[in-house]
Amino acid sequence: MVAPLAIRLQNYARLSSEDRAALESASRASVHEAPPRRDIVREGDDPKVVRLILSGWACRYKGLPDGRRQIVGFFIPGDFCDLNVYILKEMDHTIGAITRVQYAAITPEEMDRLTEKRPRITQALWWHELVDSAVQREWLLNIGQRSAYERIAHLLVELYLRLRSVGLAKNSCCDFPITQNDLAEATGLTPVHVNRTLQELRRDGLIELSHKRLTFPNLDKLMSAAMFNPNYLHLSHEGAHLDANE
Repeated sequence: MVAPLAIRLQNYARLSSEDRAALESASRASVHEAPPRRDIVREGDDPKVVRLILSGWACRYKGLPDGRRQIVGFFIPGDFCDLNVYILKEMDHTIGAITRVQYAAITPEEMDRLTEKRPRITQALWWHELVDSAVQREWLLNIGQRSAYERIAHLLVELYLRLRSVGLAKNSCCDFPITQNDLAEATGLTPVHVNRTLQELRRDGLIELSHKRLTFPNLDKLMSAAMFNPNYLHLSHEGAHLDANE
């Protein structure tokens, strides 16, 4: 179950077999499930644990009193929802399941033991947090400056590359359980505008979307249309020099 996390962290540092075993042990300590379209933890709740997505898709969102909401992040297997959230007195956002989600609830004490004894894991987790911040900056740029066409294209490419980086996508194809409403809430567009933009991307031969399966006939062309620079994802094994000394 921990494989996606180990794969992701190894983008940032070279982990030993003992490091990987420690991650697996931590992820099995307390496993929970959330049904589709249910909140896992809500704004205002006491954040007592660190949540690690083991399977399924989830999102981070902020809501308004009238029911409108903005999705500010998607979570896939191998993602921590918030590494240091337990230092807060209460949640300032909500984590919601998109599909059925299985997640590990890791206590602060377990996280402390893991990072104190495993310096490579600690370095990889720092990198994980820096990449999450980089993704947030890119999302802000996406909403503030890109057109609807570029905005949707950029998000689709990002999600595919993130899935591919943890072994959950290949051959320019991936599962895609996100709805048009989800895309609208993540990109600041209306569902009607999202639908029109997806149809335009289809007509241009850049995507095929059917039965919750997304395919890119020409990924390079789509990346060009989105002005996509993957540098913010830091997936080129930049931490390979952080040798775990197996």
